[in-house]
Amino acid sequence: MTVSMVKGQRISLEKPGGTLSMVRMGLGWDAVKKRGFFGSREREIDLDASCLLFADGQLADVVYFGKLTSSDGSVRHTGDNLTGVGDGDDESVIVDLTRVPVHVTSLVFTVSSFNGQTFNEVENAFCRLVDETTGAELARYTLTGGGAHTGMVMAKLYRHGGGWKMNAIGEPAQGRTFQDMLPAIAAHA
Repeated sequence: MTVSMVKGQRISLEKPGGTLSMVRMGLGWDAVKKRGFFGSREREIDLDASCLLFADGQLADVVYFGKLTSSDGSVRHTGDNLTGVGDGDDESVIVDLTRVPVHVTSLVFTVSSFNGQTFNEVENAFCRLVDETTGAELARYTLTGGGAHTGMVMAKLYRHGGGWKMNAIGEPAQGRTFQDMLPAIAAHA
């Protein structure tokens, strides 16, 4: 059963009768359709998903289109979508929670517009957490509204006791890459 999350909401990722081990953070978006004299046309939007691994607030590793796998192999980006065209997840990051090093306390998921297009040109943006073992969608966070920002801190997974929790963040940021957005991202580590 999917939990539809709102900005700031936190949920436990513990599942009855077992331990969640592999998850997929899927991120999706569409370009706002431009209406013209000859009808509407679809544009391409190149948003880039990134996953930043933090150890007690300090950046420990990053996974993005230029580095598809974390140094320890626990986090893997499935590849870069340059257009946002199509339904479903445009980019995904798979996390093996059992292999995330014990010193890593949180994983922050972001999207940024490599070409500098703003979120005024993006619609239907979402992130969703899927149990990679069963394919069941666990949680979905859908963004509302646009904005003049070029990046978004979407969500984070973080350790809580012996398990993991998810926090829907939804904070706008400026930057074409995760490096540009580091100050905004670190605030949520």
